[in-house]
Amino acid sequence: MYELTVKSHFDAAHALRGYPGVCYRLHGHTWEIEATVVGSELDEIGILYDFKLLKEDLNEVLDRYDHLYLNEIPPFSEISPTAENLARVIFERLAEKIAPCVTLLEVSVWESPVAKLTYRPSADTPKAELQPDGDKA
Repeated sequence: MYELTVKSHFDAAHALRGYPGVCYRLHGHTWEIEATVVGSELDEIGILYDFKLLKEDLNEVLDRYDHLYLNEIPPFSEISPTAENLARVIFERLAEKIAPCVTLLEVSVWESPVAKLTYRPSADTPKAELQPDGDKA
């Protein structure tokens, strides 16, 4: 089995609804995002999945959030834009984009150089339900 990880970033602000500390206030991060795919089959030249393609897929998902206020972007207009929710939503959107030759294993969100959250769905994780605006929660 092979694992391939790429990393990208975006800058955005958020405020954590209901948080008992100062993070309920508007603040921003340079969010570092890692995406890892797995697979066992290499193509005819010995590549699992082109690094360039995976970076393009990830950046296409992240462009939706860059230099914006996450609380105003669905589904974060309805759910708190925590690192946990952000990782899951990015995972779901990225999983729809990548080629079927690999499986998305996990998405990690770094809020700071010392704080990382990783989302990896289990086999029994239910599919997200569609929100009224068509976005997944």
